[in-house]
Amino acid sequence: MPPMSSPFPPDAASAPPSSSPPALSRDALVAVLRAGGCVFAEQEAELILAAARTPDEAAAMARRRAAGLPLEHVVGWAEFHGLRVRVEPGVFVPRRRTEFLVDQALAAAPHASVVVDLCCGSGAVGAALAASLGQVELHAADIDPAAVRCARGNIAGHGGHVHTGDLFAALPDRLRGRVDILAANVPYVPTGEVPLLPAEAREHEPLAALDGGGDGLDVLRRVAAQARCWLAPGGCLLVETSERQAPAAVEAFARGGLTVRVARDEELYAHVVVGTRVS
Repeated sequence: MPPMSSPFPPDAASAPPSSSPPALSRDALVAVLRAGGCVFAEQEAELILAAARTPDEAAAMARRRAAGLPLEHVVGWAEFHGLRVRVEPGVFVPRRRTEFLVDQALAAAPHASVVVDLCCGSGAVGAALAASLGQVELHAADIDPAAVRCARGNIAGHGGHVHTGDLFAALPDRLRGRVDILAANVPYVPTGEVPLLPAEAREHEPLAALDGGGDGLDVLRRVAAQARCWLAPGGCLLVETSERQAPAAVEAFARGGLTVRVARDEELYAHVVVGTRVS
């Protein structure tokens, strides 16, 4: 982060001392954000002003953002598939490219009645699926208690249930053989590439939501190996991955007994592996 330059007029230094920093105008917010390296400073300033209850709170939020906190953690929400999803500090921020996974799930199982959001993070994927499908039995699970707390709030309005635990071990046994959509937004960054991620991710999101092991596919392979016994006939497993990892991911799905294809969105640079239980 480049050093922050002061957005205040030169005579601000002569003002009486205060126990808290002064409130900032919109232009001053933009200046703080720009100094912190925020590319979309104007848009972010508008979001901060809309989220803040007071000018002082807006100023504090701008300073946290300029210091490197993800914008979604600063304002407390992320836009995802037409929804405003609450995102608490320390919880993985849903990526806009993951909306493509949601769209692929809806296309593959438009009449799904049982949906599972595995490695759910904030619960954004499950909430988006339930919002589009209507009345569904929705379950979400994550190993991180902070994510579970956040997801519980995001899917409560859809009658969803959130479970804490490691992948399928978190789910109730009664779901075996009944799941129509199994969306698993697993971590898929290779361990050696985690240090190359933007500081926002490295420093403010849980490592377990990012690090996918040596080649990035450790968790994906575990999910693919067990998915078939949880899916209903015709049910599908959907996992986001990278273009480079897609062939190995396809192989893992096939070994798990699923009929597999890869869906791509060039604009979003999104790659989703879709596996279907045929019988």
